Amino acid sequence: MSYFDLADRPLRELNAALHALPVDTNDTHWNVENPAGRHAIACGLTVPITVDLKGHVGYYCAGMNKDADVTIRGNAGVGVAENMMSGRVTVKGDASQSAGASGRGGLLVIEGNAAARCGISMKGIDIVVKGSVGPMSAFMAQKGNLVVFGDAGEALGDSLYEARLFVRGTVASLGADCVETTMGDDDRAALAAVLDEAGLADPGDFRLYASARSLYHFKVDNLDAY
Repeated sequence: MSYFDLADRPLRELNAALHALPVDTNDTHWNVENPAGRHAIACGLTVPITVDLKGHVGYYCAGMNKDADVTIRGNAGVGVAENMMSGRVTVKGDASQSAGASGRGGLLVIEGNAAARCGISMKGIDIVVKGSVGPMSAFMAQKGNLVVFGDAGEALGDSLYEARLFVRGTVASLGADCVETTMGDDDRAALAAVLDEAGLADPGDFRLYASARSLYHFKVDNLDAY
């Protein structure tokens, strides 16, 4: 187990050490003290290690993650797990805007609330929010699953493609081309798989929102909807 205190050592040194790890490293568990809201901590990891950040983090923490398991024991700033490829990122507190933006794979779990545009342009990532999400969440989401135990803000799923949005609470409003739809067996299986991966039981009462598929191709008659 490696111990790194950002109160005494520079962030660049931590990130350089993490990037230098070989795929077969035995140095697989890193405890990081005093992140103190610093930006871009543990970005671009490409090895199956565990990074435990003991405090709040700033922008883009764990961005471009691949294979690593990153836990943030506090709140996260803008773009946590942005462009994530695989692995797991857990936020024990709240997340700011654009959590999981453009994520292509892996699992992001937010135990608190997420602000606006959670899951914007998601491309295969699974996101579980135990609290609520802000407006424009899953904007232009293309693939993956967003599971929200709480409420969703305005314009949920605006310009949605093929992602599934599961919400247990209330939805303030739906965005363009996003509709509530009947949950089929495949949808229930997808929800169960995501919750199982997150270590959570399905409390039931989720509703499914998906694309109406009317805006896939530009049509001048739909101009006001774009």
